[in-house]
Parts: sequence; structure tokens; C-alpha cells
Amino acid sequence: MPPGFSASPASVRTGEQVTVSASDSECNPRYGQDASIKITVTDSAGNQVIDTTAPMNDAGGFTYTFNVPANTATGAGSISAYPHGIDWCDDTGRNNRARAETRTFTRVSCVMPQVSLTVLP
Repeated sequence: MPPGFSASPASVRTGEQVTVSASDSECNPRYGQDASIKITVTDSAGNQVIDTTAPMNDAGGFTYTFNVPANTATGAGSISAYPHGIDWCDDTGRNNRARAETRTFTRVSCVMPQVSLTVLP
């Protein structure tokens, strides 16, 4: 599963800073020492104004700070963040992050994790 994350503040103007972060997972997801998080910011017009990766630790913790671009449409947008280059929703029912272990896993929803970001006029 991708790490649960938050964004602060939730309402900003263009040019202001937003910090997206997640605490370490309690379940040892073993993302690896070179893990990264894919972060996408979509404005109210549906434009992706940020599409980048940032470092993430082995336990899923990360912090990424950005300035809201000047061309971002005002209104309700969203931020998504998920582990980059990792199939965290394996449709076969196999957990590809725990290859050496024998366990039973329950499949979960593959809905894109996202939080709201409101850009004020």
C-alpha cells in the first residue's frame, strides 16, 4: 500500500508553499534504500501543474515542499502521492514487496490516494 500522507496548508495562493508528507509505516513495507515517491498536483481545471518524484525512506516516510506555480487555476484541486516504480496494487494477489516470505494477503482498493488542495484567488 502507498503511505498515508497529508498536505499543509490545505488552502493557498499561487506562489505560496505547500508541504506534502507521510510518517513511516508501522508495517515495514520495505520500499528500499533508493525509494522515491511520485507526487502529482492537479488544479481545478484538470491540469497537472506538478509531476515529480522525491526521496522516500524504506518505511514510506517522506517530506516534499513546493511553491504553487503561477499558472495554477484557482479552486479545488488535488495532490496524489504514491511509491514510484513499485506495483503497490498487484492484480495477481501476490505481494511483490515480500517475495521471500510466505503470507496470506488481502486485496485492497487500488483507488489513487489523494488529498485536496484549494488554490485561492
